[in-house]
Amino acid sequence: MYFFPLFFLILVIVFIANTIKVLREYERGVIFRLGRLLQVGDKAYKGPGLIILIPGIDRMVKVSLRTITYDVPPQDVITRDNVSIKVNAVLYFRVIDPAKAVIQVEDYFTATSQIAQTTLRSILGQSELDELLAHREKINDELQKIIDAQTEPWGIKVSVVEVKHVDLPPEMQRAMARQAEAERERRAKIIHAEGELQASEKLAEAARMLSSDPAAMQLRYLQTLVEVASENNSTTIFPVPIDFLKLFMDKK
Repeated sequence: MYFFPLFFLILVIVFIANTIKVLREYERGVIFRLGRLLQVGDKAYKGPGLIILIPGIDRMVKVSLRTITYDVPPQDVITRDNVSIKVNAVLYFRVIDPAKAVIQVEDYFTATSQIAQTTLRSILGQSELDELLAHREKINDELQKIIDAQTEPWGIKVSVVEVKHVDLPPEMQRAMARQAEAERERRAKIIHAEGELQASEKLAEAARMLSSDPAAMQLRYLQTLVEVASENNSTTIFPVPIDFLKLFMDKK
């Protein structure tokens, strides 16, 4: 006697569970009615909020619109100048068209990750090691544009691609360290030579100014004697010009 009401209650609960769906703010539902995509106005998806389905006729596929962070595993890359390196990157993308993400590709996450890996190897293989280390922002922009263009037909928007780490062979690290040391020594020698050149130019200019006025030469001579005497020396040597001694030699 109580079996029929209980069965009816269970049937109602199952019917409601299959009929009423609730989608969160970041979720969208792509609905297939008898295998065909259900177009809702100008949209091919529903949500967020309460969704009513026809049991046995409608099937809904939920798609998240949140940004997905994908850590591209290390890839073996040979650069254009034949240096073998390992490079990994991080990829940020999100679904902007849920219907395309469901219909155009079987698994948009796997497809996007594979595109990212192959593009990373291809683009870095066309760059030299120095370019990769010095112009990483340019390479990141190029990677983002290429991956985004390839995933656009799937309703995927790639917002950021960043090369995180470049793992160099030990012998290449030692060679780069020697190169950096040699570069620093070269700059130090150039700076020292430029300083000597500037000093010689100033000394030559000072010599020309002193030679134009004998009184200035005499004042400089006396100033030098004062500087020598201030060092508390027991003996002070006064240089005497040879022309001054010639006066006494001629009198003899």
